[in-house]
Amino acid sequence: MQDRYSRQTLFTPIGVQGQEKLKEKHVLLIGAGALGTGNAEQLARAGVGKLSVADRDYVEYSNLQRQQLFSEQDAYERVPKAIAAKNRLQEVNSLVDVRAYVQDVQAEEFEQLIVGVDLIIDATDNFETRLILNDIAQKYNVPWIYGGCVGSYGLSYTIIPGVTPCLNCLLETVPLGGATCDTEGIIGPAVQMVVAHQSAEALKILVEDVEALHGKLISFDMWKNQYTGIKVSNVRKDACPSCGKERQYPFLAPGNQTKTAVLCGRDTVQIRPPHKMERDLDQLRERLHEGEVEQNPFLLAYTLGTQRLVFFKDGRVLIHGTKDVTEARRLYYKIVG
Repeated sequence: MQDRYSRQTLFTPIGVQGQEKLKEKHVLLIGAGALGTGNAEQLARAGVGKLSVADRDYVEYSNLQRQQLFSEQDAYERVPKAIAAKNRLQEVNSLVDVRAYVQDVQAEEFEQLIVGVDLIIDATDNFETRLILNDIAQKYNVPWIYGGCVGSYGLSYTIIPGVTPCLNCLLETVPLGGATCDTEGIIGPAVQMVVAHQSAEALKILVEDVEALHGKLISFDMWKNQYTGIKVSNVRKDACPSCGKERQYPFLAPGNQTKTAVLCGRDTVQIRPPHKMERDLDQLRERLHEGEVEQNPFLLAYTLGTQRLVFFKDGRVLIHGTKDVTEARRLYYKIVG
C-alpha cells in the first residue's frame, strides 16, 4: 500500500506534498455516466480523499459501451449508477471515502451536497443542471470543470469563480452545441479525451497548482482529427447575474427548475415530485396487481405491456418508451393516482 502512489509522487508537479493535499480534498461529481465514471476512477486511483457521486439513473446495457465502472450484472439488476460506481470504486481504492447519492440534483440538493467540497466535476447530460451547478459554484466560491461530448466531439473548460467567465457568460457568446447522444450517438474515445482534460485540470486544482491550468475552452473532434483551444477570458461580464458585480443566482430560483426532464439517449421522461418524499416501494408493490414487477433495495420497475415505469425511493419516476411529457404524466397519474 505504501507504493500505491509512488509513480505519481515521482511526478514533480505533484510530489509527496501534492499527494498529501489530494488526500485532504473532497470532490463532488454530478453524474455517474460516461464522464462521471471516467473521472471518478481517475481520481480514486490518484488518491483523492473523498468522492461524492450523485446520479439520478440506473445502469442499463447501453451504458456498458462507454461507462467504465459498470458490469453486465449491474445492468441486469438495474443497480443505481451512483451505487454501482461506489461499489466498484471501493474495490479500486479502499482508502478513498466514496459517498453515493441516488437523486436528481437540483438547487435544494446542491445546497446540501456542496458543504465541504473543494471541486465540482460536471458529468451531467443537460444544461439546466449545469446552470444550477454554475450558480451554486459561484455562490460558494467552488471551482468546477465543465465537460460535454457527443459523437466524436468533446468540450472542456475549467471555471474558477472570481477569475474566469462562468457558464452563463459563455452561453451568451460561445456556441456550446445543441446535439445530444440521443441524436448523434457517441464513441468511447471521445469520452476518454474529455475525461483526460477534466481529470488533469482537477489534479492541478487539488494540488493547488492553479498556474498550470489550461485557461482555454478546449474542443476537439477525434474522428476529424481537429483540436482547438479558445481563449475566452474576455467574455466575462460584469453584468452577469451569476458571476457579475450584482449576483442574483437566477438558476437557483424555484421557478427556473422543471419537474420533468427528457433523459439523454433514451425515450424516457423523468417526473420529479413537487415536494421531498420517501416512497415506500413495498407498499407500492402491493397496489400493482397487473403486469410484471421487479424490485431491488433502491427502485421498483413496473412493466405493463409496452410501458415501463421505474420508481425510486426519493419519489422520482422514469417513464420509458416516450419523449412526450404529457403522455408520461398521463401514465404516471394513471398508476400513482
